[in-house]
Amino acid sequence: MVDKPGIVGWGSYIPLNRLPLDEITRVWGFQPEMPSSLNVREKAVAGRDEDSVTMGWEAARNALRRAGIDPSLIGAVWFGTESKPYAVKPSATILAEALGITPVTMASDMEFACRAASEALRISLAAVSSGLVRYALVIGSDTAQANPGDVLEYTAASAATALIVGPGSEAAAVIEDSYTYVTDTPDFWRRAHQPYPLHGEGFTGAPAYFHHIVSAVKGLFEKTGLGPEDFTYAVFHQPNGTFPLRVAKMLGFPKEKVLPGLVTPYIGNSYNSSALIGLSRILDIANPGDTILLAPFGSGAGSDAYAIRVTEKVLEKQTLAPTVDDYLERKKKIDYALYAKHRGLIKRIR
Repeated sequence: MVDKPGIVGWGSYIPLNRLPLDEITRVWGFQPEMPSSLNVREKAVAGRDEDSVTMGWEAARNALRRAGIDPSLIGAVWFGTESKPYAVKPSATILAEALGITPVTMASDMEFACRAASEALRISLAAVSSGLVRYALVIGSDTAQANPGDVLEYTAASAATALIVGPGSEAAAVIEDSYTYVTDTPDFWRRAHQPYPLHGEGFTGAPAYFHHIVSAVKGLFEKTGLGPEDFTYAVFHQPNGTFPLRVAKMLGFPKEKVLPGLVTPYIGNSYNSSALIGLSRILDIANPGDTILLAPFGSGAGSDAYAIRVTEKVLEKQTLAPTVDDYLERKKKIDYALYAKHRGLIKRIR
């Protein structure tokens, strides 16, 4: 029997700064009920000295602590982001060098909107299963951007999550099976040289997010014979705090299985870290034998569905690095002016 690969180490990072969403309402004149309709209270904001690479490094360090392996044994580094610091230069190589993984490794940046890190996870599972590498590092990190005054500004946030994929015999959680569903559905995009993304309004919900996640999860159910009753927890992509609960209901999951992994109400939508940080939070508290449905989504559009089984090794790894809740509790509120300064919304003319 082939040893199924799994998550040997996991870790996340959330910046200290938090912008209360009523600040956006105050500045731009939205309806006061807008934040509550999104089920988001505040969002995490990267500092002036932070970007997707520095946050990814922090998350990867936490994952390495839990994995307990020599970084040089990692044979692949995949970095999923929508907000890489360089238009032309890989960020994965910066991370691999800074983490002590180079030079004998593969390294690439991945792109598929919010699903790039999940695409990297699927590739890592194949690479480990085939014996091409023993360990692969997957990082999802974003300093999400939104046009000031656009409704997207309410949720576009900053955070990072890292997973180290390796042999199932060493894993805290084994990936039992997966299923992917992809179409060309243009619900969210940004053309070259445009500073902020655009979104297709009516396309964002039913034909994009809901259709693709439902199709991927139902495909996994049909493939494996599993159903909602077979999972302890369910984690979906979190563009806001309401969509995951709605798609859970469509698929037959009670909200009690979703709430433990729902992080967006506290930090906003961290794009490539969105679903993975929910998974990270579940692994922080999971018990051996628990089962997790993970379903990330990326605009453009596509979704993956994973069936995950937690092993006894999770208990010894949980205390080796800061948890998601540790980062949630460590915060500093800022106003819109400081947020604009940190995110470079104010342009100086020299």
